[in-house]
Amino acid sequence: MINAARLLLADFLSTLVFLAIATITGQARIAVIAAVATGLVQLLLRLLRHQPIDAMQWFGLLLSLLFGAATIALHDPRFIMAKPSIIHFALGAIMLRRGWMRRYLPEGTARALPPSLISGAGQAWALLMFGLGAVNLAVALTLPLWVWSWFISIGALGAKLIMLLAQYVMFRRAAAARTRQHPGITAAA
Repeated sequence: MINAARLLLADFLSTLVFLAIATITGQARIAVIAAVATGLVQLLLRLLRHQPIDAMQWFGLLLSLLFGAATIALHDPRFIMAKPSIIHFALGAIMLRRGWMRRYLPEGTARALPPSLISGAGQAWALLMFGLGAVNLAVALTLPLWVWSWFISIGALGAKLIMLLAQYVMFRRAAAARTRQHPGITAAA
């Protein structure tokens, strides 16, 4: 659990830096520069430690560089504000692949759940990602930076946490029911 929290913090560190600086200063340009620098330092540290860098990390950095440069060059924060939509759309497309979620579940849990439930949960996550991408785009293009900052940090994160909690409850109930019906199946807690 602590390792997962550490990984999540690392994944969102440049976003948190951007949000903090944008909120404090109201200056998207300064926030973009700090966030891109944070992302570059994180990747350099991973390279120096010979740690793998997955495709989504490279993709996120590339988007930050492109959209950050557009934000700075055109003096328009909407470019960097739209970036999470592209990431959400990309994740949604990846999550449309049948069975993607199974590899993220403990083996006992995956055995204890009906495959259709796992697949349905994966599809629900894909829909959530597409929905968040669309809402983020609408907020980014029509509302000020401070509103977008609240949406992306509280609204989008809150929606993901609610989805995670709902999935946890559904999976626990389904696993318990299935293990009662088939005592040979064991689920990881």
